[in-house]
Amino acid sequence: MRFDIITIFPEIFGSVFDFGIVRRAIEAKLIEVCIHDLRAYTYDRHRQVDDRPFGGGAGMVMKPEPLFRAVEAVTSDSPEASVVLLSPQGRLFDQNMAREFSLRPKVVLICGRYEGVDQRVVEHLITDELSIGDFVLSGGEIPAMIIVDAVTRVIPGALGCEQSAERESFVGGLLDFPQYTRPADYRGMKVPDVLLSGNHAEIEQWRWRKSIEQTLLRRPDLIEAHEVSPDQRLEMEKILQDIDQRRAE
Repeated sequence: MRFDIITIFPEIFGSVFDFGIVRRAIEAKLIEVCIHDLRAYTYDRHRQVDDRPFGGGAGMVMKPEPLFRAVEAVTSDSPEASVVLLSPQGRLFDQNMAREFSLRPKVVLICGRYEGVDQRVVEHLITDELSIGDFVLSGGEIPAMIIVDAVTRVIPGALGCEQSAERESFVGGLLDFPQYTRPADYRGMKVPDVLLSGNHAEIEQWRWRKSIEQTLLRRPDLIEAHEVSPDQRLEMEKILQDIDQRRAE
């Protein structure tokens, strides 16, 4: 798949995709990332991409003309491309959305700035509007990096080990279980015995229980949407009782 990122600060992306999984995916031709300077699509000598809002008010608004020109240029050979505006008003990006986007052949990411973009861009140009959380950033560049990374990870072959993707947090709707590595005993802090037992059934049961426990403690909202069997539901209730007991102590 291909990502086209439209930004007024292309230099920000100078090295961020030159490392790790994204770099390997680019080298393996699983993805292509193209950065476009929005100012290249302006026609005035000041290369202006923003202006004061009609009706008054603080801040500046990104102008429609360069954004329309930029998107029309990068999608001229792919009218089916998804055009995404990164802004606080968008849908909250999550793991399910990362999988959804990984199936699209081309995604254009518009990095919003200032007080936002002209509403005509929202109504007539973009196909989706995404946010990475309920907080305010200086612009859409960092969200664009996050989305490229998250989507790349779920593309088959990008991680090298597909089991890694299957076990990551949020993939099954739950947080990941705790992980340990050598040494088994470090300064008296020992790895749980079950992980050293070689009993794979018991290890899987321990991991499932710890995954539920982590989610109940840190993101209980995820539990409501997680499908479980009646037996697993009973086990979850026991885990919750254990958590409440530890808190009471």
